[in-house]
Amino acid sequence: MTRLLAIVTDSLEGPEEIREITSRGNGDGLEVRVVTPAVEANAFRHTMGDIDEPKREAEQRLQVSLAALRHENIEASGEVGDPDPIQAAEDALREQPADEVLIFEHVEGQARWFEDGLFEKAKQQLEPPLHLVVVDADGADSPHVVEVEEAGPGTTAIDHEKEVGSAYLPNLSRSDFAGMVVGIVGTIVAAVLAAAAAAGSGSESGWQAAAILIAIGTALVNLAHVVGLTLFETVRYRGGFAKFFRTLALIATPAAVLANLLILLFA
Repeated sequence: MTRLLAIVTDSLEGPEEIREITSRGNGDGLEVRVVTPAVEANAFRHTMGDIDEPKREAEQRLQVSLAALRHENIEASGEVGDPDPIQAAEDALREQPADEVLIFEHVEGQARWFEDGLFEKAKQQLEPPLHLVVVDADGADSPHVVEVEEAGPGTTAIDHEKEVGSAYLPNLSRSDFAGMVVGIVGTIVAAVLAAAAAAGSGSESGWQAAAILIAIGTALVNLAHVVGLTLFETVRYRGGFAKFFRTLALIATPAAVLANLLILLFA
């Protein structure tokens, strides 16, 4: 009997998805355990911690998936899992081992906020052989499987050459580390320029207020990103939300510094 764990972020309804599952059997029977992570619609709502609606939606996806599998006479059970798909898989494997793990993901352009780097994280954290099933669900009556990636048993080591970290900080990608450095330095420079602009004139003006607001806004954005990367690692501060703040740090922070410099020079 082959025991298969399927991590499903959308309902399993298409015949191609069902075939990917049934093809994993070795002739001795197949037992499928479906886990539907209670993921939020976007990274912001995930950060806010609202779990009731995601759990209801995940339960609906689970029931549809189980019905589709049982319709094909596949022995299937399942449950709603952690919002993080990889954590949901780890929790399920602790309760009951599996011979293989299937993870269903959307093609680029349809991928949801939490799917960025999902397979890489799975290879680093999950022991059983892995299969990533990439699905195209756009403009078709049923989802179309476009690619299947595989990884053997055992975990892969994190590529430390691409990460920056220490005993006191989590490992960070170079882009995350660059965003932190630019954000911290840029915030200090923007604040100094705002203070200089305010002190450079004997009377208050709208430009001085604008410089101060720019400095405050820059500080708040970069503080959120730095705190998220350094303190919130245990709740998986990754994906779309981290990308959004990293982009702001790398692009908006220099823009804020330039704006305050122009205010200081010309206002």
